Amino acid sequence: MPAWVIDKYGKNEVLRFTQNMMLPIIHYPNEVIIKVHAASVNPIDVNMRSGYGATALNMKRDPLHMRTRGEEFPLTLGRDVSGVVMECGLDVNTSSLGMRVWAAVPPWKQGTLSEFVVVSGNEVSHKPKSLTHTQAASLPYVALTAWSAINKVGGLSDRNCEGKRVSLALILGASGGVGTFAIQVMKAWGAHVTAVCSKDAGELVRKLGADEVIDYTLGSVEEQLKSLALFDFILDNVGGSTETWALNFLKKWSGATYVTLVTPFLLNMDRLGVADGMLQTGVTVGTKALKHLWQGVHYRWAFFMASGPYLDEIAELVDAGKIRPVIEQTFPFSEVPEAFLKVERGHARGKTVVNVV
Repeated sequence: MPAWVIDKYGKNEVLRFTQNMMLPIIHYPNEVIIKVHAASVNPIDVNMRSGYGATALNMKRDPLHMRTRGEEFPLTLGRDVSGVVMECGLDVNTSSLGMRVWAAVPPWKQGTLSEFVVVSGNEVSHKPKSLTHTQAASLPYVALTAWSAINKVGGLSDRNCEGKRVSLALILGASGGVGTFAIQVMKAWGAHVTAVCSKDAGELVRKLGADEVIDYTLGSVEEQLKSLALFDFILDNVGGSTETWALNFLKKWSGATYVTLVTPFLLNMDRLGVADGMLQTGVTVGTKALKHLWQGVHYRWAFFMASGPYLDEIAELVDAGKIRPVIEQTFPFSEVPEAFLKVERGHARGKTVVNVV
């Protein structure tokens, strides 16, 4: 089948188009094969192209889906898929054949920049009826990443968000894929949302529902936030020096939570090896969590979680008109390298989607 693969890690020139990628095979009874209509490119794909996380991900790779454990090449990138179920495992109801679905594929599996992809049944959900395949492919990975951070780690939902002051910024990525979804879901739950972005993205995030917008190009975000009331929740999609001041803007001793999506977990394992990397990661998160707990706030890390049931909930919000996809640019399947370069340049205003069919 046609696919975009890499045979080694490196810069964009390692991307290779092939017509002869092996067709995916169902190895487990809960799996399905999807004919890919559209996929998208996320920052994680650009990072994985360069070798990010290879140590940990090779431990997770399934030898039934790879030739042998650890031999990941040729590797197909791409995490999002919207398409049609073409084949089912024995435990999957055959009525699923022909079903229009969407999913986000975990990074240790073969990706979606190919004609077909195999995924577990618990990772798949019915595609929102109101979206085209192109629109649907823009959402799963960023939506599940934000959902993990806000709902599963942060503990927020439609039952407890009404009237809360939530900062989805203190992230220089409020206009990227995770940020644009997070703004919308928090507004759907009734939260008061403050977003940090550049001036030229301000109109976009306001249209998505942000109540207040902080322009980081005007100077110190820390100084600008001092004029606002304290927050119940902060989602940090930037990391770095942000952690040194962002937690000061949470309400102390009220259960307020800071959740960051920028963690050293995979980098530690790449740099130090599996055992030392996991040890260093545990020490880091434990130290930070304890330090901030003594200061009256909760400090948490969040990660992408593949989940069909979570996508079911997200699809309901989409079809109810509370979440809309934000797509900056689409590319044909022949121009996947250009799509990677677009994402690599940064300054996203939504998602970059690839039309495979």
